[in-house]
Amino acid sequence: MSLADSPSAGSFRLSKLLTDKHYRGYTIQFLFLILLGGAVGWLANNAVQNLDRLGIAPDFGFLWNRAGYDISMKLIHYTNDSTHGRAALVGLINTLFVSVLGCVSATILGVLVGVLRLSRNWVISRLMTVYIEVVRNVPLLLWLLVIFAVLTESTPAPNEFRGANPTAQMWFWHNVAVTNRYVALPSPEFWRSLGNVDLGIFLVSLDLMALIAVIVLAVLGDRAWRRRAHRVQEATGRRPATWPVTLLLFVGAPVALLAALGFHLSAPVMKGFNFTGGILAPNPFFALWFGLTVYTATYIAEIVRAGILAVSKGQTEAALALGLRPGQTMRLVVLPQALRVIVPPLISQFLNLTKNSTLAAAISYPDLGATLGGITLNQTGRALECILLMMLAYLAISLVISVAMNLFNRSVRLKER
Repeated sequence: MSLADSPSAGSFRLSKLLTDKHYRGYTIQFLFLILLGGAVGWLANNAVQNLDRLGIAPDFGFLWNRAGYDISMKLIHYTNDSTHGRAALVGLINTLFVSVLGCVSATILGVLVGVLRLSRNWVISRLMTVYIEVVRNVPLLLWLLVIFAVLTESTPAPNEFRGANPTAQMWFWHNVAVTNRYVALPSPEFWRSLGNVDLGIFLVSLDLMALIAVIVLAVLGDRAWRRRAHRVQEATGRRPATWPVTLLLFVGAPVALLAALGFHLSAPVMKGFNFTGGILAPNPFFALWFGLTVYTATYIAEIVRAGILAVSKGQTEAALALGLRPGQTMRLVVLPQALRVIVPPLISQFLNLTKNSTLAAAISYPDLGATLGGITLNQTGRALECILLMMLAYLAISLVISVAMNLFNRSVRLKER
């Protein structure tokens, strides 16, 4: 018996592209791709001709022209004499910075809230429910505006920290100052720094690279030690303690490196009417980071709650019967199994958080939309080019997040034997 979808026997003939069911499917798909490509090409050519007729033919040369505007927050070197391309790069890095921080903090808060919502404590579970229902049912833009207004209206001006008897006080042993314009933070410095490497686009700190290398080696060493402990356990039935080595690798090695480099914190100092030194992080950054975290965490909390409820209650009962405490049961038994349910929708939340960062323009955070899609677009009039570059940038960011999370999802999913 032959299957209906199997290709017909015999040699291939051109007539089979239309008469044979198997090959006809490829023919239809190929023709559809040709029609789709032709439609896209016609639209693009029509747009180029119309723009050329208006005297504004597509041209990306403006990226090398002088920008002429300042950016309040920049993680790489930039002045108003830099190019529009440099300004766009600053905005892109700002977008990536707040998106990565937002994904990490929203995940931590979301997991915590999702677990606490299932708590047997009635007060805690109801408080988490109120938090979720209130925050996620109000638009994110309104939360950003409220948080930004609180930061700017309820905090002192920088000049209130000056003088022998200032009206405002710094926090954390006079290292942090929260003002209505920025938050002054101590900056990490090294007495015996390894220096920087200039890549042309930005400087790479060799101190940071050394710290990352130590952490990577610590991860590899910890995995090797745990594998050894597992082999000893299988051979003798007794598992040697792994926490001393883990503590030495993840705490002792980085601390030793920082001590060798002469790591210290340089606190901001009030000079005149403003703080100098340290890190002056503008309030729009904290408002955007906090808003994205609090808002996205509500959706992640519901995803976590659904993932936990998807795990059979028998798993919890078996863990408790073995003598595990409730906290250990959740951390070692339930959450690892719930990850298989949590990760797929979590990818969508990370993508949403990254795209929601475009609301930064409402509170004057200099992200990619505010630089390339805002000031640069208005100065140059190159709307099509700026919007196209922004679309490609966000598409690339979303694809990277999706690929990375899908690889992680593949590593935690159930594997058939």
